[in-house]
Amino acid sequence: MRSVRAAPHELDEERLVRLVAKGDRVAFEELYRRTSPWMAVRLRSRCADEQIVAEVMQETYLAVWRAAGAFAGSSVGGTAVGWLWTIAARRLVDSFRRRAHHAEPPPAAALPDAAPDAEEEALAATVGGDVGDALRRLAPELRQVLQAMVLDGLSVRETAVLLGLPEGTVKTRARRARIAMRRALV
Repeated sequence: MRSVRAAPHELDEERLVRLVAKGDRVAFEELYRRTSPWMAVRLRSRCADEQIVAEVMQETYLAVWRAAGAFAGSSVGGTAVGWLWTIAARRLVDSFRRRAHHAEPPPAAALPDAAPDAEEEALAATVGGDVGDALRRLAPELRQVLQAMVLDGLSVRETAVLLGLPEGTVKTRARRARIAMRRALV
């Protein structure tokens, strides 16, 4: 009996990553076609420099091509999209660190009344009212965890990788954030 292989556009992202791990260029092209638009939008919401976004996109997909075999997938509660975003977010942080190491901060960065960053503006537009106010009053480390897990839909493991924290710390911060939100909204 001959096995019939589904066309790449019929496969989910996890299966595409598995095929990429085997060196399947068509699967890689489909994964890129499917995920690169939202990846670029998410990166641009965190960085206005198109050159950095382009570099991060290139580094991300190169890493995906090289490391697709390391993707653990749903067996550990992760998703292919979450895995891709985690790679991209880490590359973006690395890019910021490289640039910060080689450049002096602009004078406006030292001003206490600097404008809110894109993340804060996106958060304000997404979550308003009492919930938004309570979220903005959270300590930054608690807010980051909630944003990653609730707004970005990442798992505990993906959030831990994204923020460079142990999974236990992510769980603790998520619990503390939920408790603080519950208290603020009563």
